[in-house]
Amino acid sequence: MAVQAGAQDWKAWFFGSLDAANGITVDKTPASLWLMGLSARVFGFSAFSMLLPQALLGVASVAVLYTAVRRWFSPSAALIAGAVLATTPVAALMFRFNNPDALLVFLMVVAAWAVTRAIDADKALRWLVLAGLLIGFAFLTKMLQAFLVLPALALAYGVAGSAPLRRRLLHLLAAAGSVVVGAGWWVLVAELWPASSRPYVGGSTNNSILELALGYNGLGRLNGNETGSVGGGGQGGGMWGTPGLGRLFSSEMQTQASWLLPAALVALVALLALSWRLARTDRTRAFAILWGGWLLVTGLTFSLMQGIIHSYYTVALAPAIAALVGAGTVTLWRRRTGLVPRALLAGTVVLTGLWQWRLLADTPTFVPWLRWVVVLAALGAGVLLLAGPELPGTGERTRGIAAGTAVLVTVAALVAPSASAAATIASAHTGSIVSAGPSSGGGPGGGGPGGAPGAPPGGTGGGPGGGGGTSFLGGGGTSGVSDELVSLLQASDARWAAAAQTANGAAPLQIASGEPVLAIGGFNGTDRFPTLAQFQERVADGEIGYYVAGTGHGGGRNSDIETWVTENFTPQTVGGTTVYDLAGQH
Repeated sequence: MAVQAGAQDWKAWFFGSLDAANGITVDKTPASLWLMGLSARVFGFSAFSMLLPQALLGVASVAVLYTAVRRWFSPSAALIAGAVLATTPVAALMFRFNNPDALLVFLMVVAAWAVTRAIDADKALRWLVLAGLLIGFAFLTKMLQAFLVLPALALAYGVAGSAPLRRRLLHLLAAAGSVVVGAGWWVLVAELWPASSRPYVGGSTNNSILELALGYNGLGRLNGNETGSVGGGGQGGGMWGTPGLGRLFSSEMQTQASWLLPAALVALVALLALSWRLARTDRTRAFAILWGGWLLVTGLTFSLMQGIIHSYYTVALAPAIAALVGAGTVTLWRRRTGLVPRALLAGTVVLTGLWQWRLLADTPTFVPWLRWVVVLAALGAGVLLLAGPELPGTGERTRGIAAGTAVLVTVAALVAPSASAAATIASAHTGSIVSAGPSSGGGPGGGGPGGAPGAPPGGTGGGPGGGGGTSFLGGGGTSGVSDELVSLLQASDARWAAAAQTANGAAPLQIASGEPVLAIGGFNGTDRFPTLAQFQERVADGEIGYYVAGTGHGGGRNSDIETWVTENFTPQTVGGTTVYDLAGQH
């Protein structure tokens, strides 16, 4: 809905408004919408144009990660890292879905690459400033989540940068300033722009982007106090699961990005141990601090946060897991003539095989023989790794054993997540809460088979919570919008052709008709915008053509508007939908 609006109106594009008449914004900062909106302007609004930037960001993320890992390790380590990221199921999902996460991940990966350049460079300041600007722009993509990687980036440069300590600290201060610039320019414009001439900031309680960033979409995600959301977790997790260190290894979270998470943690320990006594500027330790810090801070935050969390958030862990697995595997492989590295690598491969066995067992009907292949490959690789250097034979035979071991390690590590990623790609997803893997079609609250989220006319839709047709308007696609209703809306010359409760209710109407539709209550339906008085004023001014009933009430927060409409206007049925002509007499 917002992408369509941004393709029609530049102010809607800049603010991330849900409609081209600029009633209310999406409950996020708009950077990801900027890319999709520009694509829609170039190629026309469609599922293809909306998702094309996401797919390109996925390809670019793999390429930049490859470059960053190769810089300090080898092409083999970089290739492994890129393969792990590309085959992570949640990455396969989110790099073809219209959420902010694709741009968020790309910007964080590029920022990490810039920090590696800063650590290598004599004149590091420009690279750190670039990294800061990228993280600032990532804030404009998904707000405070972008800052979870900052401790790792800062610590890596602070420890391993080549400049003297005082200069390193000054560089980091400059980088912090660039973060403020990268994020603050848009926030400043949004705050200073007269509220009367811009859309209401969806998700906020006082029409302020700062309140949104620090409240519902910021600290509220950590402590569960999320005024304006669909309901936080309080102090026990509530509908978002129970916080705890095991969250990433349990429930729906585990099948998204944790296939190689145990291996990444072992790799982190190994890299730190091997570089512990080396020089301050050692690149192996800097690598472990950077990517390991990314993994630990983000992973612990996701594990312990009390507020809203969805399984697809784990895509932010995928680059760090991939980088650590790539570097750790090659480092231990090159040292496999030593008993300890050999045993550690063998144990990690077996652990990975057993963990992936467990994940595959959660969906026993999905390629049931695959878990046997994975665990047998892991056990075989473990035996060869332990015994390989001791086996008699010529150099040619030794090379053959090494090649066979490498193949088994690859099968044990990548075949299962690749199969899950392929199953993810094979199914379309819709709805606002989606999950990767073969069971995602009926996942909790999320996308079953259907059109792309917010699909243009012709796509199929699913109601909130899953796939299938809609019994009322809302939830994705336009299948519930009749041709008669589309014609009615397109004939309206009002500022908003119609108003409907919640963005889910308004989106099908707007997407099908191409006309602005006011989303009462915003994205979640919980915003007190417009108030009854504001709605009545707009109706009196002739700015709203119709009210479309049967689209939800945002938890009852905005039901007073529908009550007023039903008490003062005459209903009519258009294509099976009840509408009220607000331009008529009451």
